[in-house]
Amino acid sequence: MKSRLHEIWEEYSSEFWFGLGLLCLTVLSYWLGSYIPESVFENTINPMEYIGMFTVCFWGAYMSFAHLNNNKIRQSWAWVLVIWGVIELTLFVVQYVLHIKMIGTDLSNPLYPLSVTIGNVIAWLLFIYPTQVLCPGWLNWRRVGLLVLSMMAVGVVDCFVAANLLPLIMLFPVVIFILLCRHVRKYRQWCEDNFSSMEDIDVQWIVRYLTMLLIAGEAFYFIVFYYLPNRMFTQQWLLLMILLYTTERVLFRPDPWEKLKERTKDEGKGQRTREKDKGQRIKENAQGSEYKEALERWIKAEKPYLNPDFQLSDLHKALPINRTYISHLINNEYGCSFYHWVNGLRIEEAKRMMVEKPDMLLQEVAEQCGFSSRNVFTRAFTRESGCSPSEWLALRKKE
Repeated sequence: MKSRLHEIWEEYSSEFWFGLGLLCLTVLSYWLGSYIPESVFENTINPMEYIGMFTVCFWGAYMSFAHLNNNKIRQSWAWVLVIWGVIELTLFVVQYVLHIKMIGTDLSNPLYPLSVTIGNVIAWLLFIYPTQVLCPGWLNWRRVGLLVLSMMAVGVVDCFVAANLLPLIMLFPVVIFILLCRHVRKYRQWCEDNFSSMEDIDVQWIVRYLTMLLIAGEAFYFIVFYYLPNRMFTQQWLLLMILLYTTERVLFRPDPWEKLKERTKDEGKGQRTREKDKGQRIKENAQGSEYKEALERWIKAEKPYLNPDFQLSDLHKALPINRTYISHLINNEYGCSFYHWVNGLRIEEAKRMMVEKPDMLLQEVAEQCGFSSRNVFTRAFTRESGCSPSEWLALRKKE
């Protein structure tokens, strides 16, 4: 139990400190916001934040559309930014051009049903990107329409019935958030089953994204229950940070799903499809030992794991079976994921290299063994061997 908790802490400790730091910054922002004169906030700070929001949205949408490259995730985020930018621009025009008082700002009734509904619908837009990343293909226009319309319907009904349906309205984003958190581990496992590079298995960004959504959601409900105009200062910069962070990730972070799709284009129609008849599966299972031997011969001869971009789909060069079965073969025969299996091979190669070439720098060892950096190499080596490369080499010399 302790080792499992230690492993989880090792994987997500930086995200914990990130979330704690952001929470402290949010609390500090609330405290500082209380000293901002209401007139200064309404006439200067708030309009500047609105302008910043729709500027970032339209700029991010333009950049995403300009670098679309048939990437569905990038396309969905571009449309989210367009919708979000239109909403922010409309709110700015209504409040500061037409001088119409915004809904939900009545201090006598801060928990205004329509404002909560609109806030949840807007906030739900931020769930589209992580949903597309963690569960590609699940979210389509039909499901989007059903979710948004159901939220809006509950809000409208709440305006005409005596029962208080606000808890139900507020439950929608909470349920979506919990479901996405459950998929993070599945997503990481999928990455480990298909890739050998930490750049492709990096889930820290999605954990940080969900952390920002959680804190922004708490800030929104805090404003709803205890509304003060100056508290919108905190809410707006939190949302602006989320939009900037996500746009940067969408534009510059490689998408593992797209990368895998590109690599498997030439595997043939039979390898791209998931269906296999029962007889073929039985045959593959019976030949498991033969496939293992063929795989090990190819690995020993070619050493493909020295390539930092080595992927599960590359094993098709040695085994004439589909990617799903290759993954099952590695899991069953070696008792670990593709990622840990490849890193084990790389570490064995690194140990051999450090013994044969003791003067070689660890950075050079890491690069020649397929690791993307010395830090990644050190972490993997320490997890596999129980000590750092330097400590292992020192113990080796004493023996």
